[in-house]
Amino acid sequence: MIFTTGLSSPETPRLLNNNDWLLVEMGAGNITRVSRDGRRKEVVARTGRPNGLAIDREGGIWVAESYPNPSIIMIDIDNDPVIFLTECKGEPFLFPNDLCFGPDGKLYMTDSGAPYDDWAPNDKLREDWMDVDFNGRVYRVDIESKRIDVIANGIKFTNGIAFGPDLCLYYNETITGNIYKSKTDEITNDSSFKLFSSVLPQMPPSKDFRGPDGMAFGEDGLLYCAMYGLGYIVVINPFGQIIDHIPTEGTQPTNLSFGPLGEKKIYVTEVEKGQVEVFETTNSGFFFDKPI
Repeated sequence: MIFTTGLSSPETPRLLNNNDWLLVEMGAGNITRVSRDGRRKEVVARTGRPNGLAIDREGGIWVAESYPNPSIIMIDIDNDPVIFLTECKGEPFLFPNDLCFGPDGKLYMTDSGAPYDDWAPNDKLREDWMDVDFNGRVYRVDIESKRIDVIANGIKFTNGIAFGPDLCLYYNETITGNIYKSKTDEITNDSSFKLFSSVLPQMPPSKDFRGPDGMAFGEDGLLYCAMYGLGYIVVINPFGQIIDHIPTEGTQPTNLSFGPLGEKKIYVTEVEKGQVEVFETTNSGFFFDKPI
């Protein structure tokens, strides 16, 4: 089912406490609100190229701004974007990608590890983009003190990030197709994360950008991951095994989120068609960062 259309490179759908939706339009630079029935759209704020989006427990909006000024942005009470952080201990962000809040109340962010212009100048993917020296990272941010730490690095295009019902943090690596995990209370650095699953199928070499993107968990512990460039959502059980593929109408699903508890539906942003697609699932979603 198509939930809403007419979007410019949409990403990171996030459910609001009144069951409306918030998402980013990377192509237009918009933070956009979509009504719960999908019929009405309203631009809440404009940035440069917003990528990731997270909503804190008080309803505050946080944005991973990938370009032209890589940063973490917060949207203030007047819906104006305010730059919150641009670096970690003197090292500037390169390509902030996805965001989520954890059970500890901290904000977690993936940085894909190379400036946008290095691998997609003028919004066009370089033929040799895979040869770019990606040094992807995962950051943990205390939004009260602004303390920021690197908890993983050396990743080949860090992308989706999510917490699961097992109290583990998961992130994926688009170029290899690997998904990694670590228990929240054991996260100290890169070695804390262990391989959970590998989801990129064996295919002939390609210059196209494809692989795992946004992720979300169901209450039953199943992990749903958007497979950008491949046109489906992969479903992974708690043992890291792929148990299902959900085909999307477009070939470029970017991110996903479950609908209201009890609805048993997942909402998927899709770039090729510029729309949000909806699919039935076996369970409701699992939320750490749903606003109260």
